[in-house]
Amino acid sequence: MTSLLASDLAVAAPPARARTLNIACSSIDAVARLRLLRRQIAGTLVFTTSFGLEDQVLTHLIATAGIDVAHVTLDTGRLFPETYQVWAATERQYGIRIRGYYPDAAAIEALVDRQGIDGFYHSQAARKACCEARKVDLLRRALLGASGWITGLRAEQSAVRQGLDYVSDDRVHGVLKANPLLDWSRDQVAALIEAAAIPSNPLHQRGFLSIGCAPCTRAVATGEPERAGRWWWEDETAKECGLHLNQRAAPALV
Repeated sequence: MTSLLASDLAVAAPPARARTLNIACSSIDAVARLRLLRRQIAGTLVFTTSFGLEDQVLTHLIATAGIDVAHVTLDTGRLFPETYQVWAATERQYGIRIRGYYPDAAAIEALVDRQGIDGFYHSQAARKACCEARKVDLLRRALLGASGWITGLRAEQSAVRQGLDYVSDDRVHGVLKANPLLDWSRDQVAALIEAAAIPSNPLHQRGFLSIGCAPCTRAVATGEPERAGRWWWEDETAKECGLHLNQRAAPALV
């Protein structure tokens, strides 16, 4: 592929811009990736954090490097109390405001009326409908008008994520989606958390390797995959909520 000149990147089609940035990111470190994204993507860069280890590292790198992004989180209304504690500690430590997006009250009332308060345990369709109302719709609103989306996805997290790029063209949300920690191991992430005294969720020390909504997250046993504690009652191959799919089907109304 012929590389685009930096001066041409701003006017290139999104797929070509994504390919060019992906290649560039493959040979530089995480902070350099963040700086490159800020230089080459005009408009708002949204960083969505769920306050897991990866997102806490990214918050630290973004804040200490002085990179201009919008810090955002999706508050589903079913998070662990410890997650809110990390949210507050992170704002204090870095002097930032992390904007919370919240589910539409009418949509949640209708969802619970249809399937019950914990109806997501009954079927995958019911669980996906809950994720749609409590997470996916929030992300859609958070990315409205943005040019780029920064996430804490790592290839090591799951088989599905091993096929991700550093930068891709997210057609669903109309943004360039970037994964600056894609090639980091969990050990690298944990080491920086400790070395830089970055706020982290105490649940990680109790076996919760991947933390989402409280009813849908459990601790994992020794030797289990990192995301085994998410939606553990479902097929092991289905460990995504819909936030990171580039094509999305309509939610089931169950």
